[in-house]
Amino acid sequence: MTTLSNFTSIPVVDVSALLDGTPGALDRVAAELERAARDVGFLYVAGHGVPQRLFDNLMAVTERFFALPLEQKMSVYIGKSRNHRGYVPIGEEVFYGGSQDNKEAFDLSIDLPADDPDYVAGNPLLGPNQWPDIPGFRAAVDEYYTATLSFGRTLLRGFAVAMGEAPTAFDRFVTKPPSQLRLIHYPFNDAARDSMGIGAHTDYECFTLLHPTAPGLEVLNGAGEWVDVPPLPGAFVLNLGDMMELLTNGEFVATSHRVRQVKQERYSFPLFFSFDYHTTVAPLPRFVSAAKPARPGLVAGEHLFAQTAQSFTYQKQRLARGDIQLPARALGLSSFGQEALRRSE
Repeated sequence: MTTLSNFTSIPVVDVSALLDGTPGALDRVAAELERAARDVGFLYVAGHGVPQRLFDNLMAVTERFFALPLEQKMSVYIGKSRNHRGYVPIGEEVFYGGSQDNKEAFDLSIDLPADDPDYVAGNPLLGPNQWPDIPGFRAAVDEYYTATLSFGRTLLRGFAVAMGEAPTAFDRFVTKPPSQLRLIHYPFNDAARDSMGIGAHTDYECFTLLHPTAPGLEVLNGAGEWVDVPPLPGAFVLNLGDMMELLTNGEFVATSHRVRQVKQERYSFPLFFSFDYHTTVAPLPRFVSAAKPARPGLVAGEHLFAQTAQSFTYQKQRLARGDIQLPARALGLSSFGQEALRRSE
């Protein structure tokens, strides 16, 4: 695995040239993405082209949703969904090491009809969203989701070139991805004393495009120090996930990160950009050698489902009852990133 640098801040990469087709732009941007992926695993993405008004609309309906009484939010409780969509109350999600955080969320993904073949077949991550009865909520959320997912596909082409592949090498793997958007609310917490909230973890997908409203996110550098990642106006925070680390056999890093507990109310909007459910993810040949054998591959959707099923209370209850089962080759929580590497040494 690549040794991270002792960075003290997060690099900014302007990717606007990817969108306008400037000659030679793809190679230039890809080179910057590669440096950030190898040295830090986190970056700010500027020039993404997602209009600010879409985020403003998303923020407005999100505030309206989380202001509802608990019983109304629970009408779309995630445990009522067969494919992991809906409201996540405080305490529902438990991270590696048993850590929880004072947050609530609303989870959604690609909104498929009830007669979608994968949903009908019982796929645990594909199917329809649950939607609360709030005027304009569905339209605002869907418009933001669609625009950000589209940008993610463009960005994936830049990362493909950064890995030495053709720009379109991964296009066939993102036709119906279970890429999840989370609307996260951290209520005002007078008891917080600027302490750790969510414990160190990596994200499970290719990469995450995050739009936070306040500080609190921290990332682990090569010296084992935690570095603040405050919001940068007009930019996404991007971190690499498990699938990108696996594709590069550890050359690109799914950097461990955590969230601090702070008193102030804050919101966070990560879109976890994933490959299609049935995509086999394995190290690309160029990253494999006799000195560095290939890590075992995995199926993208099975990995997402296994991690989710081990993190959410309602899913763990279904596992205990035998209603669902983990995939045969399911990995435990926190199997990537620096924390996993240190445990294996």
